[in-house]
Amino acid sequence: MEYIKVQENGINIVFGITGKRQLKLLHFSRNAFCEEALCKVGPECKAEDQVRKEQFLEEAFQLVQISLSGYDRPYEKHGNKHIVTAPGYLLTYVGMEDSVNETGRRLVITQEDRAVTHVRVETVMQFYNGTSIVRMFNKVTNEGEQTQCLEYLSSFCYTGIEKEGSDNSDAKMRVRIPYNGWQKEMSIKEYTFGDVGLTQTQPGVYQRTSQVLEVTNTGNWSSKKYLPLGYIENTQAHTSLFWQIEHNGSWHYEIGDQNTHFYVCVSGPTEVQSHWFKNLAPGESFTSVPVSVGVAQDSFEQAVGELTKYRRLIRRPNKDNETLPVIFNDYMNCLFGDPTTEKELPLIDAAADCGCEYYVIDAGWYAPGEWWDSVGEWQECRERFPGGIKEVTDYIRSKGMIPGVWLELEVMGINCDKAKNAPDDWFFVRHGKRVFDRSRYQLDFRNPAVIGHVNEVIDRVVNEYGVGYIKMDYNIEPGIGTELGAESVGQGMLEHEKAYLAWLDDVFRRYPDLVIENCSSGGLRIDYALLSRYSIQSTSDQEDYRNYATIAANAGAGVTPEQAAVWSYPMRKGDKEEVIYNMVNAMLGRIHQSGHLAELPAERTKLVKEGIACYKKMRADIKRAVPFLPLDVTDNEDLWACGGLQTEDRAYLAVWKRQMEGKNNDRRIKAGTICSDTTLSIPLGGLSFAKDAVQVSCIYPEKEPVSFVVKDEVLTVTFEKPVMARLFVVEGK
Repeated sequence: MEYIKVQENGINIVFGITGKRQLKLLHFSRNAFCEEALCKVGPECKAEDQVRKEQFLEEAFQLVQISLSGYDRPYEKHGNKHIVTAPGYLLTYVGMEDSVNETGRRLVITQEDRAVTHVRVETVMQFYNGTSIVRMFNKVTNEGEQTQCLEYLSSFCYTGIEKEGSDNSDAKMRVRIPYNGWQKEMSIKEYTFGDVGLTQTQPGVYQRTSQVLEVTNTGNWSSKKYLPLGYIENTQAHTSLFWQIEHNGSWHYEIGDQNTHFYVCVSGPTEVQSHWFKNLAPGESFTSVPVSVGVAQDSFEQAVGELTKYRRLIRRPNKDNETLPVIFNDYMNCLFGDPTTEKELPLIDAAADCGCEYYVIDAGWYAPGEWWDSVGEWQECRERFPGGIKEVTDYIRSKGMIPGVWLELEVMGINCDKAKNAPDDWFFVRHGKRVFDRSRYQLDFRNPAVIGHVNEVIDRVVNEYGVGYIKMDYNIEPGIGTELGAESVGQGMLEHEKAYLAWLDDVFRRYPDLVIENCSSGGLRIDYALLSRYSIQSTSDQEDYRNYATIAANAGAGVTPEQAAVWSYPMRKGDKEEVIYNMVNAMLGRIHQSGHLAELPAERTKLVKEGIACYKKMRADIKRAVPFLPLDVTDNEDLWACGGLQTEDRAYLAVWKRQMEGKNNDRRIKAGTICSDTTLSIPLGGLSFAKDAVQVSCIYPEKEPVSFVVKDEVLTVTFEKPVMARLFVVEGK
């Protein structure tokens, strides 16, 4: 076998070219390649084992999995696995282009099937200087004379994810599943392979099961059940492999077994999972969704750190992520979608007095009374704002803040007059009927008339109302797609999603300083197709500040800290510790201040002001920091929560304690951590600057009592009250 070895940014990649000129991806790791780890067929090597090894190499290790309708798949795949695809197994190697651009090294690998399907596949691998991550996608072109129906196309496929180290997979392999959901975003669970049905039933012996771990999203809420993120680690080889799917719709990844190995396949929409297929006419091409793939040590913190650096590189340059202004929004535990001029004015005064820099009028400004099923025209409501919305936005500017409003441009309510008069091709349609969800229709951004409608709204709120910030919400799930103008409903969905991204690009070309927040019932569209464009992401609609600590501590898994909008909403009836806890929630991301600030007593208002002032001193570090997880990720049931950010010379560390009714308060945190009902010990030795000793200070709040000591690079805090939080800074001596 002929080898092609690529070493770039700490990633070791090895391709093999067989005697039949088939290309195999044999290795993708931070560790060096070991040929002996391939195709383990038994404890003793016999002649028939070598034959079986050659068979395994021929059947597996494809760089690309591609399925076209009507072709045989001769090797066993068992069930719905996306392996042994046709013509995936027929592709032969044509060549590789190796170049360097402003981002880093770029490989373009070409394969083709000249004999049967006449398709050509190009794999693009773009490396990013400064990160151990490569961005990948595949482009398939029909070079034959007949139309081909594409049912599946991988963006990344790698067989042998467990091959490093002598232990079997049951002992050494771990997978993390990043669960996500409304009001419980960023819930990350770790499992052994056996826990998720991937037990190695015959270690060292040929096995082929029908079991597969599937992590899938179908629909337009890209993270309604999971983050579009995967992570596996090998605790014996001390390696991890992780990936991020950069798509704002349906996506799929799976981990399963093939022959003696386990594989991972990552893609956008599929026919089996997403009702997607695409007809390719002669000469037509299709490109898979991009997937970023990285390697690191067996450390989730390190993997997330690499993702953080990479996410900053692929993001649209913008002022918002450089300056990190403080935002007040009138919704959460405040006006809750019922704004009026009378209610807004005292809140505007209070927000400005506390140091906020943006002020957002949330839902309800466009309609009287109950407005849910009538939205869609986005005209100011004079019943709520007798002097017009501009009277209020002008007042916001007079207080030194930039005004913002809430929009949900992708939908129209079923009782919206404009929706009633619009033709059906403005909307998603299935089975000849408009698609409903929660009394709204889904607009189809492939339609130029729809683009004209949403552009008119953007132009009006910016140019007439004086808005500089838009909270762009999205509160429906239109399902598998639309049948209009597409071979499959999934392809209709995909084309709409691409059109939406193109529209966003145009908005930012026209209004480069406009800040648009990505919100989808909180964090139900946390993906870097959208977040490479939007500068800020709502992390949740969680209404209990105590539960928000989990989301705040784990937010770095899904989004860079300077894009992570976290609510702080001091309650009307609360105490100082409640205000402190609320502020600490938000201070490691982007402060999304809310709550009835004008009605707080002076001592609690003072704590809000202090928190915002402290944040403004920190934010130059936040925009360049990476996550710091000294106790690993936080679970919703943990009594203690801990998370932070680190730069090359300091770290910020938030610590929370929450004894709550209905919670499993006997659960502390991960095994081996020293803690009790009142005391928690946090190791700091993992910080890059903690070589000899560190010093720790409580920076928020400065004067409220808290007990802590530092000894042997361990911070031990004592929180006497049932619900407490503090923010610390750690620096080298």
